Order: sequence, then structure tokens, then C-alpha cells
Amino acid sequence: MVNFEKTLASMKKNPQGWRIEDVQRMADQESIKWRQGKGSHCLFDFGETILSIPAKRPIKPFYIKQFVKLLETRG
Repeated sequence: MVNFEKTLASMKKNPQGWRIEDVQRMADQESIKWRQGKGSHCLFDFGETILSIPAKRPIKPFYIKQFVKLLETRG
């Protein structure tokens, strides 16, 4: 769990340069369901909200900020 907290803090501090694999790993650690969409997007299910993130590298900071915000409101 320490690694999760460190990664979350890093995402908050610098939302640039993250890859879809990093976001998927974070979702797995928090038991957030995700699936690869038919196109180039990955869908993360936060219950009432589904966040769609393009799987291109690197991910734009806007999507990382949204992901972090949803993680924080979740738990």
C-alpha cells in the first residue's frame, strides 16, 4: 500500500509522463474495474462515473488529474 500512496502523490505532483499501464496498475490496487474499449481508449469504472482515458503515450495531464480526483473522492 505504501507504493500506491507514493505513486498517487507523484501523480498529484506531476501529472505528466504517465502511461496507461501505470493507471491500470493503480486501478487494480484499488479494485477499480477497467476494460480496454473497442478503440484506443481504456474505461475505468468508478461506480457512478466511468472515466475514459486514451491509451496513447504519454497520457495528457488532464486525464491523470481526473483519475486522481476520482480516486480521492472514492475513498
